[in-house]
Amino acid sequence: MELRRFGRSGLEISAVGLGTWQTFDVEPEGEPAAREVVEAVFEAGTRLFDSSPMYGLAEGVLGRALAGFRDEAIGATKIWTSSAEEARSQFDAQLGFYGRVELEQIHNLVAWEEHLEWLEDERDGGRIDLIGATHYDDGAFGELERIMQTGRIDAIQIPYNPAERTAEERILPLAAELDLGVIAMRPLGGGSLAGRHDPAELIKWTLSDERVHVAIPATSSVAHARANAAAGSPPLLSPERRRALADAA
Repeated sequence: MELRRFGRSGLEISAVGLGTWQTFDVEPEGEPAAREVVEAVFEAGTRLFDSSPMYGLAEGVLGRALAGFRDEAIGATKIWTSSAEEARSQFDAQLGFYGRVELEQIHNLVAWEEHLEWLEDERDGGRIDLIGATHYDDGAFGELERIMQTGRIDAIQIPYNPAERTAEERILPLAAELDLGVIAMRPLGGGSLAGRHDPAELIKWTLSDERVHVAIPATSSVAHARANAAAGSPPLLSPERRRALADAA
């Protein structure tokens, strides 16, 4: 698995991480399967694991699945609420799941101005390493630019695949200028592209943009997890092949 420098943080992270949206929101009987997925991708070199309170039970399921791997894993999760009190409750729960948070992201920019100050305090106190911001909708990219330009965050997470390329216009150039870490959600188009194209090629399409540091496909399948992780190894796609995939998306 290729390792990439995660912006100005200096962290070296795996080019393919693991998302948990929908796939890890499972009752106790589903947890062994989730752990198998974590074990498979960890063996393949994946080190970044992403979750959120928005994803139901996924944070706790992921935290338990990482038992035995936690010291080597980079935990990326999110604060998702407009309430300061609930935000603190979410963070306390995350400390219980993970012990500490390597990357705490403000999910979908909800109340980001209110959350930044206390997140910075937690970062200064050593319970958070990095602060990030996410949004799934390119209609919110103007607001995402605002928080990026504050200089107070270390990373962003945005959708990026052959069918969702708005980030190329301003977000990715600005992230490169500011030397921010970049996580690409939905490299498979939320699954919509995978039925028509090779999933490995889709992941390589995203990673072939050097401004992206890690792609985080989600899956509940061990076989798919291994194949996704393998896509993080060279070679990547030629410019010609990238254009062809984008044209066909």
